[in-house]
Amino acid sequence: MFQVQMDKSIANDEWISDEDVKLAVKDLPHLPAYHVVVRPVSIRAKTKGGVFLPDKVKDDVAYLTTVGKVLKVGDMAYNDKDKFPNGPWCKVGDYVCYAKLTGQKFVFKGVKLLLIYDDQVIMRIDNPKDLDTTYNLSN
Repeated sequence: MFQVQMDKSIANDEWISDEDVKLAVKDLPHLPAYHVVVRPVSIRAKTKGGVFLPDKVKDDVAYLTTVGKVLKVGDMAYNDKDKFPNGPWCKVGDYVCYAKLTGQKFVFKGVKLLLIYDDQVIMRIDNPKDLDTTYNLSN
């Protein structure tokens, strides 16, 4: 995918971190019904040039991020054959996109997570660094 470099902006691979906080599936809470637990992608603590980003900047970028990794899928998610005739839209380990104001945000054992419904997954992507969710089409 071609990524347009905007003036004085940074590419996704420069602000998305490969750090992965490990949470075992058994450590996650039980999911009722049609829920999916997503961990939004991590934001780097410092820039490529070595400048540390303030917590406020990292929180703002993380809040606007609409890409995350699926950590757990509820036992009834994607079971509705009328709604999902082609099967599940995602599985544990997939990176998915969701709307900005979707789901319930919470912190579990120090990790920021998002609880969404199975039908709130917009699309599945191979690599979160390929998608620029901060690009503004009006510019």
